[in-house]
Amino acid sequence: MSNLTARQPGCLRLPSSGLQARRGLTVSTIVTSAPLRSSVKIMATAAPERVEQKPAVSSATQFLRPHLLKLAPYTPIEPFEILSARYGRKPEDIIKLDANENPYGPPPEVREALAKMPFPHVYPDPETRGLRRALAQMNDLPVEHILVGCGADELIDLLMRCVLESGDKIVDCPPTFTMYAFDADVNDAKVVTVPRLDGFKIDVEGIRQAVAAHKPKMVFLTSPNNPDGSMMTEEEVRAILELPVLVVLDEAYIEFSTEKSKVKWVQQYNNLVVLRTFSKSAALAGLRVGWGAFPLEMVEYIWRAKQPYNVSVAAETAACAALTNMAYLDKVRNALVSERERLFAKLKEIPFLEPYPSHANFILAKVTQGRDAKALKDGLANRGIMVRHYAKKELSGYIRISVGKPEHTDALIEVLKSM
Repeated sequence: MSNLTARQPGCLRLPSSGLQARRGLTVSTIVTSAPLRSSVKIMATAAPERVEQKPAVSSATQFLRPHLLKLAPYTPIEPFEILSARYGRKPEDIIKLDANENPYGPPPEVREALAKMPFPHVYPDPETRGLRRALAQMNDLPVEHILVGCGADELIDLLMRCVLESGDKIVDCPPTFTMYAFDADVNDAKVVTVPRLDGFKIDVEGIRQAVAAHKPKMVFLTSPNNPDGSMMTEEEVRAILELPVLVVLDEAYIEFSTEKSKVKWVQQYNNLVVLRTFSKSAALAGLRVGWGAFPLEMVEYIWRAKQPYNVSVAAETAACAALTNMAYLDKVRNALVSERERLFAKLKEIPFLEPYPSHANFILAKVTQGRDAKALKDGLANRGIMVRHYAKKELSGYIRISVGKPEHTDALIEVLKSM
């Protein structure tokens, strides 16, 4: 008898083969108990159909605040390495006059201090006490009014997050620094626009009417204004401070003007915030250090909302070191102001440009005689000279030129004359 024959009547079930199992079949091998007779019977059953389940999340965007899906991206200026790759030029062969950076760099003490940083592995001081003490002493302002940020840009956004509810309004006065409107969009605020008058003069009466009609919480002012370099008068600032609104005065370029900063005014006005930066005169744009002077009643709560380690050890070290050599900062400032006047005179000699007087480290020029400002900007870039052009309607016919070294001015004017 076959050794597969069961000793008793019935059936013996043997294991399924691997191949059949892989095909999704259920296999039973039946062996009868009859002598010398065996039969194998295959019974196949179809595996149950797999039901496609819808994912729990259809799109990652469903988690975002709806207004962010309509947010237009900010267009930043690109660094040397990107420009070098795009135009096939070495970084040192590119003349960068598009971002109002200081071409002279920071005082030598900055590099020395950064090289000797004792504790880069330790979290920074969350209160930036060393830098705030130095700023307080320099500006004759109690240290309690001062808060330092990762660039003034961080403080603009921080203020909006602390002040604005969704749907609240700000007043913006274009053409001006575009971060005000951008951060308002990020924070789901509405922008009430009060355009500037001829010559980029601030429209005080227009702001007064906008505050009465729209009840905004904040008004953003820039003096000197970016992109044209115009200054607000003391009377204009005081007139706007009389309105029931928080006034944010951005003084990023104040060092290049003959006017004094208004940081001390925060002791007098509880609706004024003044912003300053180390990016321009101190040439620390790459390290991101800005600061603000706030009313005491407000700053306590801004501190609570601030990220605890928002200013890096390197940034505070560099800023403190820069302030130890004011003679260098003054020398560089004077050199840039002198070159600004020379650049202005040279641009007036170009028949298709109309430059505007400036109190900053840049000059805005209107492109005339039917020339296309964007094409002019692109033509200069192809020759290794970067200037700023804006796509916005009110500035589409202009270029903005940062003040560089004398050799930068000479190269720019030579190329412009050849065009």
